[in-house]
Amino acid sequence: MNASKLLSAVALSLLAAAGAAHAETYEGVHPLTSAASRAEVAGQAVIAARSADPYAEGANAGPAQVVASDTSRAAVRAEAVAAAHSADPYAEGASSGVAPLVASTVDRNAVRAQARAAARGDSLPL
Repeated sequence: MNASKLLSAVALSLLAAAGAAHAETYEGVHPLTSAASRAEVAGQAVIAARSADPYAEGANAGPAQVVASDTSRAAVRAEAVAAAHSADPYAEGASSGVAPLVASTVDRNAVRAQARAAARGDSLPL
């Protein structure tokens, strides 16, 4: 019992010594070092308070900037009317329009025979 208490006391003292070795030292309050006078700082504060917030985003950014366009209102309206009257106003590239029907060269009875053979597990003629 005495040996275990002694070992635990030694272990705790070693932990305390290790913790104290990693502790930061307190150097007191650092003196303020500034090259600007009070009047200069006050002037900079007034300028910063009246200027736009450079860190504003989204709804806090204020009114959106107006984008100037070279296209006239009539041209934009004509494009919108043409797009609204087209078959698919969202079509682009491969998805534009309906795929054309391709006429098959194989007889319907031959296709049925191949399907039945595949369902039975027979080998298909290739």
